[in-house]
Amino acid sequence: MRIAILIGSIRQGRQSHKIAHYLQKQLQGKGLETDLIDLAENPLPMLEERVGVHPQLPQAVKELSQRLHAADAMIFVTPEYHGSFSGVLKNALDYFYSEFSRKAIGIVTVSAGKLGGVNAATQLQQVILSVGAYALPVKLLVPEVYGAFSDTQELTSEHTAKSATRFIDEFYWLASAIYEKKKAAVSI
Repeated sequence: MRIAILIGSIRQGRQSHKIAHYLQKQLQGKGLETDLIDLAENPLPMLEERVGVHPQLPQAVKELSQRLHAADAMIFVTPEYHGSFSGVLKNALDYFYSEFSRKAIGIVTVSAGKLGGVNAATQLQQVILSVGAYALPVKLLVPEVYGAFSDTQELTSEHTAKSATRFIDEFYWLASAIYEKKKAAVSI
């Protein structure tokens, strides 16, 4: 099973990439193939038209479409900005639809405050459902992100480590269930 992890922040001084890398290592430890998609390294132009409709789709969008199609499940990682998820993530999501169809998607949010981006997570869950995907009910919220990792980007927050373990277990269960159902439907 292949998991795409989409980092939805390009801001200088961002912190969300730390939890994305941590999750990637944990998933790889379970024997899963991962594709870490960092929008800072794979920038997309502002949306003019969706994939399948745009007359001259930018190459970066074509490449991201292929990577998302290849994923069996996804995790979206975003900071909370002004009570919502990042604009760069919204721009990326607006390009695509079929890439998300019937896939499990986990939500991970970070914030400098104590709530861990709960507003961003709630809003992102609505968007995921709107694109025909299955939002994992359990969200990974990373509060006080500036103190959650060491200078070497090791997770030091015991609360976040426990939450991440639960998140990964629930994500793996849902993603596997959908993946197996899709495989069974193809073989019929």
